[in-house]
Amino acid sequence: MSSSLQGSNSSKFQVSEFILLGFPGIHSWQHWLSLPLALLYLSAMSANLLILTTISQDPSLKQPMYLFLGILAIHCFVGMESGIFLCMAFDRYVAICHPLRYPSIVTNSLIFKATLFMVLRNGLLVIPVPVLAAQRNYCSQNEIDHCLCSNLGVTRLACDDRRPNSICQLVLAWVGMGGDLSLIMLSYALILRSVLRINSSEAVSKTLSTCSSHLILIFFFYTVVVVISVTHLAETKATFIPVLLNVLHNIIPPSLNPIVYALRTKELRVGFRKVLRWASQKK
Repeated sequence: MSSSLQGSNSSKFQVSEFILLGFPGIHSWQHWLSLPLALLYLSAMSANLLILTTISQDPSLKQPMYLFLGILAIHCFVGMESGIFLCMAFDRYVAICHPLRYPSIVTNSLIFKATLFMVLRNGLLVIPVPVLAAQRNYCSQNEIDHCLCSNLGVTRLACDDRRPNSICQLVLAWVGMGGDLSLIMLSYALILRSVLRINSSEAVSKTLSTCSSHLILIFFFYTVVVVISVTHLAETKATFIPVLLNVLHNIIPPSLNPIVYALRTKELRVGFRKVLRWASQKK
């Protein structure tokens, strides 16, 4: 009797809409953050548009490394970003460890297939997440103390057992991004072993310099992903800093890509100058 009553009450008060409250603890003045965040979004969009324009206009940048950078500028999944980092690591591995075979291995066909695989992989991997979230029973709160409608943020409001959702998302993250990170680390371990065999210190320095910009972006990307994941999986109330980190993770990496590569890559710096000079002449 009580179980049937509980079931009817749950269905009666079933929540179908959720409200994002924004940054926790600063609801009264969080609107003031809209301007700097909007400026950051615009800078990220402008920077990546500059990358795409530069690569498309400069024939010397029609190389796999820069093509992957262009794809990175238009990705729409966090897992896609991880996958493109893996492709870039593989590109550097072949270029450094097997330079004579590089043109025959890293072809336009391989780039297309790798990109298509990453899109399909990330599209299929996320399907179980909303499907499992829809199976939960939401019968009480509908307010999410966050700026983003994340899966774990929604399922945290469920009245029934949400452990399957947390386990599923953790497994998918380890299979996707965890697998990518393992292969990236393997690629750079093999690169380091190959570089240490070179007798010329100048050649070693030049080789490591070509990889440094990539490693900077990878370090920032995965560090923030780990912090966000631990924050979400911990059964604690959301606080301002983790939520802000989550928001910035969607803005800072796209802004950092052109800055880091421009500072570390001569060809891209030259390409940027050509595009900016061309744009100024058009005016």
